Amino acid sequence: MLYWRSACALALLFLAATMFGARSGEPFPFGTELMLDVPPLHGIKRIPMMEIEEDGAASIDLWCTSLRAQATLDGDSITIVPSEAQNDTSGGQCEADQQASDAEILSALRGATNWRRAGEVVELSGPATLRFRLMTN
Repeated sequence: MLYWRSACALALLFLAATMFGARSGEPFPFGTELMLDVPPLHGIKRIPMMEIEEDGAASIDLWCTSLRAQATLDGDSITIVPSEAQNDTSGGQCEADQQASDAEILSALRGATNWRRAGEVVELSGPATLRFRLMTN
């Protein structure tokens, strides 16, 4: 009887460790739009988004501008190298604080060194942390 209880306890422990271990080891969601987890800025309906393909090609849409980038992922490490901003998608309506927010996000993306995924949330961390939500329409 003691043997049976010990075997059941060990099996439950193994199952729990497997479930939690698989959860923390979720793959990066290549090809999925990631929306920055922030409230909208005053006067702008769009929210910054990013999408990274398996080959590392990335597109980034910020509050006021859009650009391309190259991302390199290795395990839980990430490096993002944005290009120069391609265009102002706001029709010239961006204010100084919105442009400053774009610069802060770009700086955080350039400084990102690690990533982790928990379900529908992807966090990029470095000197600053950016939290994205998977777009699952």
